[in-house]
Amino acid sequence: MDPEMSEEGRDRPESGEAVDVTKSMASGKTSEKSLSEKSVGSLSSKDMIFRADKIDLKSLDLQLEKHLSRVWSKNLETQSSQRPREVWEIDPTKLEILYLVAQGTYGTVYRGTYDGQDVAVKLLDWEDGMKTAAEAAEIRASFKQEVSVWHKLNHPNVTRFVGASMGTSQFKIPKKNPSESSTNLPPRACCVLVEFLPGGTLKTYLFKNRKKKLPFKVVIQLALDLSRGLSYLHSERIVHRDVKAENMLLGTQRTLKIADFGVARVEAQNPRDMTGETGTLGYMAPEVLDGKPYNRKCDVYSFGICLWEIYCCDLPYPDLSFADISSAVVRQNLRPDIPRCCPSSVSNIMKRCWDANPEKRPEMDEVVRLLESIDTSKGGGMIPDDQAARCFCFAPTRGP
Repeated sequence: MDPEMSEEGRDRPESGEAVDVTKSMASGKTSEKSLSEKSVGSLSSKDMIFRADKIDLKSLDLQLEKHLSRVWSKNLETQSSQRPREVWEIDPTKLEILYLVAQGTYGTVYRGTYDGQDVAVKLLDWEDGMKTAAEAAEIRASFKQEVSVWHKLNHPNVTRFVGASMGTSQFKIPKKNPSESSTNLPPRACCVLVEFLPGGTLKTYLFKNRKKKLPFKVVIQLALDLSRGLSYLHSERIVHRDVKAENMLLGTQRTLKIADFGVARVEAQNPRDMTGETGTLGYMAPEVLDGKPYNRKCDVYSFGICLWEIYCCDLPYPDLSFADISSAVVRQNLRPDIPRCCPSSVSNIMKRCWDANPEKRPEMDEVVRLLESIDTSKGGGMIPDDQAARCFCFAPTRGP
């Protein structure tokens, strides 16, 4: 090489002085100002020399994805501020999130206050776990579906909807450690607010009573609350599709209310438009497990399983795997064992509700009438009202 280099050549970095772009980007030192200082009378983009072995492609990819995510979120927030507010949308400034209650498949639940009332706040963060655009869109659609179903409902045995919000970063989430300050949600986060029920889930309540069981009148009261709530939903042409003890909440007077409409939908006129395994194994009707068309009668089947759980304070299939349950329910007509002490008035409802043929299952309004006709004044459950001894139909004790 000619020792007398041109002016342009002298400004070009030697091979040993190659620009390490990754290091600059990671440290955040590559500023517009520094680039302009180097570029005036010195480097141009076409003259830059990069050492391939110094470029961390993984780091660059992560930075690019974060940048695109921020742009996507900013656009979403801009669009949200420009569109007209839905009737069910809340004012984020009136919401205070207090503490974590539970984490589940469809979101994280906190306790909070909104405009002076106690609420349960269900949060979805679409950026959590670096979800793809398709996954985020699916969660967003699921959320809108839940809100569209829930905000129209009004029944004493259905959890009262308060409001919802989509795509806002104004919520402050409290840290687990009280000494730490709260954090803001990413812009793609959304929430749904419902009345807060201090009694917890029906599943937890049954687990606490797994040894002593429940008085018969309490069994019928809980079953009536659930059946009335489902009868109302069906009258509104809504199929819950995930009826189970975990999705039932209890109020201060042990009033049961149906919650979690994450997979609920308006019943299709043609049953063939409703297919697919939606729900929870153990509660799912045979036609759902088998991938066949179904209708609101899948909720009736699930109610039959719940009625058995309420009566027994036990799990229906504790020793079977998910695969065994699915196969046996569909092909071998597997159902929970009804204890000998169960009154025929209750056992007959169970059997009719979980019949393999959906056409033979009763409507929920008929189930309500059957339960209302049961006389609980003389006991008849797994324990008499005036005794603490437990029934010996099940041994050893099993819990949810």
